[in-house]
Amino acid sequence: MNILLINHYAGSRIHGMVYRPFYLGREWVKQGHRVTIAAASYTHIRTQSPTVSGSITEEEIDGIRYVWLKTPHYHANDMKRVVNMIAFTWRLFLSGKLLSAGTEPDIVISSSTYPLDIFPAFRIARKYGARLVFEVRDLWPLSPKLLGGMSQWHPFILGLQVAEDFAYRKSDKVISVLPQAHTYMVSRGMDRGKFVYIPNGIDPMEWEADTEDMPPEHKRLIGDLRSTGHMIVGFTGAYGEATDLPTLIEAAARLRDEKIAFVIVGLGPKRKKLQMAVAERKLENVFFLLPAPKASMPRLLDAMDCLYIGLKRQPLFHFGVSPNKLLDYMMAAKPVLHAIDCSNNLVLESGGGISVPPEDPDALAEAVADLNRMTPAERSDLGLRGKRYVLERHDYRLLARQFLTAVMDQASAPAAIQS
Repeated sequence: MNILLINHYAGSRIHGMVYRPFYLGREWVKQGHRVTIAAASYTHIRTQSPTVSGSITEEEIDGIRYVWLKTPHYHANDMKRVVNMIAFTWRLFLSGKLLSAGTEPDIVISSSTYPLDIFPAFRIARKYGARLVFEVRDLWPLSPKLLGGMSQWHPFILGLQVAEDFAYRKSDKVISVLPQAHTYMVSRGMDRGKFVYIPNGIDPMEWEADTEDMPPEHKRLIGDLRSTGHMIVGFTGAYGEATDLPTLIEAAARLRDEKIAFVIVGLGPKRKKLQMAVAERKLENVFFLLPAPKASMPRLLDAMDCLYIGLKRQPLFHFGVSPNKLLDYMMAAKPVLHAIDCSNNLVLESGGGISVPPEDPDALAEAVADLNRMTPAERSDLGLRGKRYVLERHDYRLLARQFLTAVMDQASAPAAIQS
């Protein structure tokens, strides 16, 4: 089959996030399918932008045909980012080179965070009689309304709402990483039978192959903490508005007299503010490090004793969450400190760590102290439970097959060819 996956933010192991389209696409190629990923030339979350010439550039990565559509740069969540989105969507409408001879799609997947590209995706699917899939990782426009405080009457939000409702009506399947998202989607007009839950995943073989050593600064700090007998609580990855690092710092303040260190690896818009809070509190047990290369992540996580993931309390998370960070933590076979109020709790389900309420520094500090009192063998047992859980349920080889099986279910005629 020929598969066209449209994802504004799609990346690769070369370019960085978003990884899900790449991993699914690579597995589909291994299964004998032809895959084209259409993505924007610039997004704020990639570590490396592709080299483009003209309005459209093709590149092959691990057997996947990437089509980069030129989009303008932006630096914040402002009108320039909106222009970037509109430019990508418009180029999808105009791009005659998106599909060359022999790549006419059997499946068209609209997968960007925002739903505007459902319109060109629908047009392409209708033209070729392909099945149309709407893939949802974040519920837009609900997310910018609840997390960003945007008015439901804002023109941008109104446009997103029209696109989202259109997608639920016209798609053959709606696939989401959020297990309970259907409860919201049905309220927007989706037929419940269209919904399929396919979570985020991992590539076990790649994880084992990633043996790059951590950066010298990271290695030096962790070595020093180890030599002084500290238990290390780690956090890694990009962190945004919803990430609850202030609670982690408050927990660190409560444990400042213990042999426990808190190491925050990554970048985020609140980094300077967090560093100032640590300095003002005179906390000598909290350390900040810059992001580490993806290939060094297994070694970095292995150097920690436990790992923290926390999000501020939001009604939005009752539909579920699927952070890739959590899967990395569990693959590292380290106990996870989970502080998210959500409908799906992988740590609780797997027994791979300790769950506490979000935004509760006392509960988090107590959980950290509990882990500190455990023996290394007891902590290892918790971590291994989490790793087994991920390997059984979140292997991309399994998820890629589940995805196509769900899409090619012939229970209903393709919406793309309906009048």
